[in-house]
Amino acid sequence: MGETTFKERYLAGEIEFAEIDRYISRWNNSNDPRTLAQYLGLNGEEEDVWIDVSDEALKELLDSRKE
Repeated sequence: MGETTFKERYLAGEIEFAEIDRYISRWNNSNDPRTLAQYLGLNGEEEDVWIDVSDEALKELLDSRKE
């Protein structure tokens, strides 16, 4: 949907990981039909790590994909 996701912007180095909180707030205040993970641009593996482990684990997983 035209809008660049959190993951795309983070991997491109445009935003810090902490921006995830702003995206979550924006999603909470929207009527977006997508799940939060879809809104953030996360795939199933990334969503699982984020929910089951931690924000830090998600950040490490995404950082490993930056190269």
